[in-house]
Parts: sequence; C-alpha cells; structure tokens
Amino acid sequence: MGMPSNPTEVPKGNFNGFKSHFKHDILSGFLVFLIALPLCLGISLASGYPAVAGIFTAIIGGLVATFISNSELTIKGPAAGLIVIALGCVQEFGFTGGVDPEKDFQAYRLALGVGVVAGIYQIILGLFRVGVLMKLFPSAAIHGLLASIGIIIISKQFPVLMGLSPQGAPLELLASIPSFIINMNPRVGLIGLLGVAIVLSYGYINNPRLKVIPAPMLMLLIIVPLGTFLGIGVEGTYTFNSQTFELGQKFLVNVPGNLLNAVTLPDFSGITTETGIKYTLLFAIIGTLESMLSAKAIDQIDPWKRKTNLDRDLLATGMANTLSAFIGGLPMISEIVRSKANIDNGAKTRFANFYHGMFLLLCVALIPGLINQIPLAALAALLVITGYRLASPHEFITIYREGRDQFVIFVSTILGVLATDLLKGLAIGIAVKIIIHFIRGGSVFSLNAKIIPERDQSITIFLRGSIIFSSWIPLQRQLQRFLDDGKRVTLDITETKLVDRRVMSKIEDWKKIFKDKGLELNVKAMYTSIDE
Repeated sequence: MGMPSNPTEVPKGNFNGFKSHFKHDILSGFLVFLIALPLCLGISLASGYPAVAGIFTAIIGGLVATFISNSELTIKGPAAGLIVIALGCVQEFGFTGGVDPEKDFQAYRLALGVGVVAGIYQIILGLFRVGVLMKLFPSAAIHGLLASIGIIIISKQFPVLMGLSPQGAPLELLASIPSFIINMNPRVGLIGLLGVAIVLSYGYINNPRLKVIPAPMLMLLIIVPLGTFLGIGVEGTYTFNSQTFELGQKFLVNVPGNLLNAVTLPDFSGITTETGIKYTLLFAIIGTLESMLSAKAIDQIDPWKRKTNLDRDLLATGMANTLSAFIGGLPMISEIVRSKANIDNGAKTRFANFYHGMFLLLCVALIPGLINQIPLAALAALLVITGYRLASPHEFITIYREGRDQFVIFVSTILGVLATDLLKGLAIGIAVKIIIHFIRGGSVFSLNAKIIPERDQSITIFLRGSIIFSSWIPLQRQLQRFLDDGKRVTLDITETKLVDRRVMSKIEDWKKIFKDKGLELNVKAMYTSIDE
C-alpha cells in the first residue's frame, strides 16, 4: 500500500494537488489503466453490450466523476457485479446473442435508455442526501447478492472460456461444466485455461520488475501472441482428435476503428415498460449499494484516512452514469479492485482516476487494431476468476463466522436470486432479516429505548429488544441531537437481545464523530448481545 511520505500533509485533489502529486498520480493512473482495459472489454461483452461500451464508461468515470466527487482514491468504471443486471436487461429487450444483429442493437439502445433514467435516479438520491437509506440494507443480504452474481458470472463465462456459447439458467449451466470441458474448442479452451493459470499464479511471482505489470495485462501480453500463433482469429476450421472445430473473428474482440462511430444514442421507448422499470430500479439500487460499499472500503485503507462524502459521490456517479449511457456506455460504480490497486500503486489524489480514463481514451482512439487481437476466451478467464472471488468458499466461511443469523440471510439471498432474479432475491434476503428480527422481539423503523439525563449533563440511552438495520435511522437521529447539544452519551445495550453488526459498525463511526467534537460516545455492552 502506498504510504504517505509526510503523515502531516494530507494530499488534496485541488489545483495544488494536481501539480504536487502529478508523478505519483499519473503513474498509478497508467498502471490502473493496464488493469482496467481487459476488464472493461470483458465486462462489456459479458453484459451483451459492444466491447467499447465499458471503455466509454471508464473514460467518462475518469474525465467527469473525478471533478464532482470528493473521493480521492476510488476508480470509477464498469463492474462485474452489474453484469447480470445489464445482460438481463438486454435479453428481456430482445437480445439474441448475435443471431439477429439488428435486434441486438435495438436491445442495446433500449438498455441505454434505462441506464440514463437510472443515472438520473442516482442524481436525485445524491441531491436529496438519501444515500443513508442505501447504507441500511442488511450486510449479509448484500454479500449474498454479490455471491449470487459471482455464481451467475461463472456459469455464463465458463462456456465462453471453452470456446462455446450455450444458453440456459445459471444452475443448468453449472451442471453442464463437465460437458463443456469434454466438448470444448481445444485451441480456444487452451487460451482460456492458460489465461486462468497465468492470473492465478501471478501471486507466486517473486521478480519485482515483472510484477510491475498487473496480472490482467501480463496475461494479455502472453495470450495475444499465442492466439495469433494458433490462428484463433483466422476464418476456417481445424481438426483435432477426429473432430472439426471453427476459428475466426467471432472468437476475438471487435471495437470500431473510429471511436466516434461507436457512439450510440439511447432509445427511451422502453423505460415505461415492466422491463424498463424493473431494470431502472436494479441499476440504481444495486449500483448505488456496490458503489457505496466500495467507497467506504477504500476510505478504511486510505493512508491519510480521508472520508468520502457518500451523497456527493453518488451525485458524481449518477451524473457520469447519465452521460455514459447517453453515448453508449455501461453503468459505472466506484470499483473496489481497481481502487485498491490505485492505492497500492501510490496514488495520492483523485487525479489518478482522471489519468486512468485519459489513457483508456488514448488507447482505444489510437490502437484499436491491437485491441481487436484479444481473444474473448482470455477476457472470459478474467471474469471467471472475478466470479470466483465474489462467491469464494472464504466468503461463505467469513459470513458463517459472523453468526448463524447472518449466514441464514446470506444463503437465503443467494438461493432467492438463483431461483428468481436479483431484485426479488435481495427482497427475500431483507425479508428473512426482518423475520429474524421479529422472532427476537424487535420492531421495524422504531427504537425501543429509554433516554435518561444524568446529573453530569451526560445522556444514557438504554436500548432494548433487537437493534437491526431499520432501527439505525431513529438511533442516528438521537445521536445527532445530543451531538448538536454538546452532550456525552452512553449507549447501554446490555438488555438487548441482538444488535446487528452493521449497526455496531456505524456506532463505531459515530464514536469518532463525537471524539472529533471533543465529546464521548461510550457503549456499555455484553458480548452476547452482539449479532448472533
């Protein structure tokens, strides 16, 4: 992680910061660009959008959002977590997967219309400072949602990695993995499996000079020449083990030679349909949740402990999303992997995000022919690994260790998503959380508390019952009131049946807020009262 050279000097993303930290930010921006390029292409294609759509998104995220958000280290761009939503949107609008290019293009334009409206929703949420509501979604349900997205990504991209293109439900595709391996296109499958091996073995490389090149780009530097040698993009067939397999341009990325020719305007005729309304909500809600989670996570590892104004960041994301969809881009979020790499590469200010967008613009404008040599199987390899990380066994173990209740919510959300869709699955996870809350004697959006003023002008708040995500709004209101009054506060949770870990995390944040004001916020607790 990049550490501050002078801990007392906090870098700021203003004009002075632009000049002072130019070398650090442009270097980090370039290294993040090397990571972002293959991921943007892969996410676009997996979403049913043209390959260049993800590039548009990252360019707008870098060149526009940088100057609106105060988040100093996050990188804006397309995210694997939104693949399932984007693909579902174009499919329900008539996407055929290449069978009928005219229908595919129309589905893409209709999805862009949905993206514009979703971006406007995010702008409204940011302007009216209701981002706090997004922070109240149960953590276990959100992690379950992301894990289910990871499972779906693996199911959809593994066949592409093998040089195949079957259709089906996620569980059906997962069950067919042995069949995909048996029936794979050998040359394409070799490219895909080697891509997975290169990225997974990257952590074992000890040569610091070689590790300057990020894993995705190192993989492409090996895979692209190999793909050319194997003739992956040459139209024709070959025989292996007495079977005939196809090769050709359909196995390679395809971006236009002129970037302006790729600009596509949205079609708004679908925004009032059932499909349009559903995916507008999904893009706005899931995108906002993912973006906020990423921004908060990056704040926690910021070497200077700078804090992102989440409402302002949401406003920036919404404005950038609206503009991105207007020219043909995917939805964007504050992307966690690229943001973490940004810190590790020594970025100081938000201008690293700007430079990453600028390098992407120069790349796709000046060398589109080189991009068109990238095998789709290599991009699928990156996405399969991304999907695995979202739904890894470690994620299941981590949630289980947080408590049985959390694990039940987590698994319920995953099963709900796989059995229905993302929105219904998330609703199922929230419903399970509320049911558990009621079982433990809680209520929704109310606070079972007794407030006692002490003789020393301090306040004691006795909490009772179950305190979950929906209880946080009234509790936060009380804390804000006593903070404004200059009171010291003690939260007594010894009589609670359960306190959600997400609420406890927010209480810890408020301890720091009180401390910054020269006040105290203390918690009197028993270990058994914390979320089971």
